[in-house]
Amino acid sequence: MTLSLPADPSGAPRLTGVLPDAIAALDGGSARWRTVQSLIVFVVDGLGAANLAENLAYARFLAEHRGKKRVAASVFPSTTAAALTSLLTASDVGEHGLVGYRARDPLTGLVHNQLTDWGPRGLDPLAWPQVAPLSARDAAHRWVVASKPEYAGTGFTEATLRGAENFGEKRLDDRVERAITEARSTPGTIVYLYAPELDAAGHRHGVVSDRWTAALEAVDAAARRLHTGAGAGVGVIVTADHGMVDVPRHRQIVMVDGDPRLEAAAVIAGEPRMLHLYAHPGDEDALVRAWRNEPTAWVFTREEAIAAGLFGDTVSAAVAARIGDVMVAARGRVAYYDGRLADTSAQQMVGQHGSLTTEERVVPLIGLGGFAG
Repeated sequence: MTLSLPADPSGAPRLTGVLPDAIAALDGGSARWRTVQSLIVFVVDGLGAANLAENLAYARFLAEHRGKKRVAASVFPSTTAAALTSLLTASDVGEHGLVGYRARDPLTGLVHNQLTDWGPRGLDPLAWPQVAPLSARDAAHRWVVASKPEYAGTGFTEATLRGAENFGEKRLDDRVERAITEARSTPGTIVYLYAPELDAAGHRHGVVSDRWTAALEAVDAAARRLHTGAGAGVGVIVTADHGMVDVPRHRQIVMVDGDPRLEAAAVIAGEPRMLHLYAHPGDEDALVRAWRNEPTAWVFTREEAIAAGLFGDTVSAAVAARIGDVMVAARGRVAYYDGRLADTSAQQMVGQHGSLTTEERVVPLIGLGGFAG
């Protein structure tokens, strides 16, 4: 079966190549960016290029610098665990193996949240990712993380940023100042500056909300400060892991007992806009039949997804085993929920992501400081 899927913007770089290209600018070898002494990569979780374009009144500084082609294509699934790992390892999902928000471990059969389920009772940050992070492989540069304090020492941080110096600051303004200070203090420094506030506001209140636009205004102010504080010697990149779409309550598809779509699946993982479905042994065909004609989603098998390159050009056998037998990627403003679960907190989310739409997969790629112009 040939899949008809949204195309990436013409000429847009992939998220996997953003860091290698920026790092090359430290040695004068980047085709995109001018030579600089240090680098700040400002990752605004949840800021899609479309989200920004639709709200330029709240991001006047970024509006001045964004340009029509200053975007990158994120990965599939368009979710933080997969996308940040791709950014920070410079590898596709099919190589690094964090195939979504929640995925089944083929060795144990357990489903793990790939952002939080790390440690002795969960995933090994040194073994589960199939590719080591750039920060652990790049001995030529000093790596620094400016993020929220609670992320320091977590398994996901160890998996994606080990070897970096970690500075935890609660306030975004303080993270920005830390990033500027560290980047300017030592030539050859690469600072990963992370802002999760916009994503949190979107999940809770939606993109079309005062809380989200207030968070965007804070991001815009942070970008302005980075630009002026960095000067010509520090290149600044503003990018994101994914975008976001609002799914109103009446557009939620809640499946209950007796629904053949549920009955055909032994395990449901992923997230509401991108389900990984694992079949009962020997019942893969039945699972495909139960979902194939779903009108509000792209539905494809593991083999179809791999053949279409959705997880990148290369998918190892170890990673393929983690991918669902069938995937359900929402199109339109819908999300899928297992109504049998006692915990319904996920149904409180308004802003969501994970699927293949342009709104979710195309992110900004804006140069500031030494990269401006």
